[in-house]
Amino acid sequence: MSMLGEFKEFAIKGNVVDLAVGVIIGGAFGKIVDSVVGDLIMPIVGAVVGKLDFSNLFLILGSVPPGTATTLDALKKAGVPVFAYGSFVTVAVNFAILAFIIFLMIKQINRLKNEAPRSTAAAPLEAITPEEIVLLREIRDSLKK
Repeated sequence: MSMLGEFKEFAIKGNVVDLAVGVIIGGAFGKIVDSVVGDLIMPIVGAVVGKLDFSNLFLILGSVPPGTATTLDALKKAGVPVFAYGSFVTVAVNFAILAFIIFLMIKQINRLKNEAPRSTAAAPLEAITPEEIVLLREIRDSLKK
């Protein structure tokens, strides 16, 4: 089998196609969740708790040249080593909120999935007789005659 044939066989396998679709949908889903967090959740959290932006929290690890402002951007432009832990804290808080939102959405989707089969299974089991049983009853009845 040629290299092209092997690649074609690999590329058209169900798992690869499913993965590609999952990545595309995941990217779109990520944008939706980012919007929910950034545009809906964070403004409410910010109004209740206060602004959750720790990005300007840092420790200066070197000497600051005279005339340099003590903001994170100015220190980085001046080449001063800084331990910028605030950016990490902001990203970690945003991740925790994002993960919780995704958890709630997945939980809702699973709940909706579990409800769908129940409605079809609502028919009584007695009303549905397997075909084998029907055939066995017919054979029994014909033997009685």
